[in-house]
Amino acid sequence: MGAVAIINGRGSEASAWDRCDWLWQQPAATAAELCTGAGRIVVVAPHPDDEVLACGGLMCAAARLGMPVQVVAVTDGEACYPGELWWTPQRLRQARREELRDALSELSIAAESIVHLGIADGGVTDHESGLEDWLWQCLREDDLLLAPWRFDGHPDHEAAGRAAWRAARAVGCRLLEYPVWGWHWLDPGCAHMAWESPRLLDISPVAAHKRQAITRFRTQTGDVPRLQAEPILPAHVLDRFHRTQEVYFA
Repeated sequence: MGAVAIINGRGSEASAWDRCDWLWQQPAATAAELCTGAGRIVVVAPHPDDEVLACGGLMCAAARLGMPVQVVAVTDGEACYPGELWWTPQRLRQARREELRDALSELSIAAESIVHLGIADGGVTDHESGLEDWLWQCLREDDLLLAPWRFDGHPDHEAAGRAAWRAARAVGCRLLEYPVWGWHWLDPGCAHMAWESPRLLDISPVAAHKRQAITRFRTQTGDVPRLQAEPILPAHVLDRFHRTQEVYFA
């Protein structure tokens, strides 16, 4: 992950978000309702793990409904541990691709559904227009596109979100944005000023599968040998994604 200031520290705790009554009182939908009219789900993920953390429940439910799910891995997340002697960018690039494959398998999504673009981790802004063009060529009108919130607080996430937003408008497909680091930096008491009309998804039927998929990202949770740095996804971060509802912005 990148080094923007708002990702420093522990951020807003999951318990604080649990007390955000405004958010959890929004109407909840089912996966079938969110997917109505869509022929395919396309998920744009700045780094391997973003798609499962934010959208794992919807992806799993859609796959169970027989809907094709394509995952666009924009980067391989190879720059997450700068300075590590063992977990070099080369090792991380391969490991994170394998973790993504294994995580999606837990959600009943085949490895053939992944498209690796190989853009440099931390460099999505420099390739934003190219990503937009690629999406514009690959998207269809009946796609449901899931992409990062354009104000997520991480440059790779925001660049990918902007590219997806423009491509969706050009193609005419439906777009839902998802937060990842927004849960970290945003004050839950101010969520109503930043998140207009959020859509809640009840993932209770597949929540266990999502939790299991998240465990597959071992380099990010720290469940690997020889890692000296603090993991990107410690327990207090994972708590934000272990709830039985996902949040999207239309």
